[in-house]
Amino acid sequence: MLKYDALKKKPRELVALTGLARREFEELLPAFATALKAAEGRARPKKKQRKRAAGAGRKAGLQTVEDQLLFALVYAKTYPLQVVQGQLFGMSQSSANEWLHFLLPVLAQALDALGVLPERDGRQVAGQARRHGEGRDLIVDGVERRRQRPKQAKKQVLHYSGKKKGHFDKNVVVVNTHSKRVSFLSRTFPGAVHDKAMADQVDIHYPPGVTLRSDLGFQGYAPPVREHLQPKKSQKRRS
Repeated sequence: MLKYDALKKKPRELVALTGLARREFEELLPAFATALKAAEGRARPKKKQRKRAAGAGRKAGLQTVEDQLLFALVYAKTYPLQVVQGQLFGMSQSSANEWLHFLLPVLAQALDALGVLPERDGRQVAGQARRHGEGRDLIVDGVERRRQRPKQAKKQVLHYSGKKKGHFDKNVVVVNTHSKRVSFLSRTFPGAVHDKAMADQVDIHYPPGVTLRSDLGFQGYAPPVREHLQPKKSQKRRS
């Protein structure tokens, strides 16, 4: 059963399971504790009526704030089935479901309080960059994740990526090359939509004087930036 007290001594496993180093985890912890306290008025996972004396039976799996944060981060990072999540933390699938519905909004509130959530409105990207005072060197890219093959034929065509030979969902992200922070995350598009078409639709407003980097999936994309760097296609040798 996963416990933060044991996992914090294993830095590689902690990063693999949560995406955060111990220092980052402990920087997030106070904001999470504050958001957790503010959420105490909401319904927590219900406890069954006690039939044994106090102290008897199996102990609760999420007794500390650290373990509750670990629970939310592991799910957000690895996205396992809820039955798997429950096995990792010593609880049933139904208990895991209840804890997830309670803790994931708390985690989102804590990340928002720290100002590390990506902007979802492309028109607000420039303002967010000024608030964070980050360097003006950005990467824009289309990221995709495999999804289950849709049952409907029209949706199959819509989500099928001929390049990857599978069914995908896609998003546009903007990442700062210095801070490594994802400053923008677009809405989700079906896998057949081209990267440039996605970028045109979300209408990203970049900070003035920015250097933008992209791959050839954004060929023809011409936002008003200081410099737009793209690799050049290699000239194939003719025999």
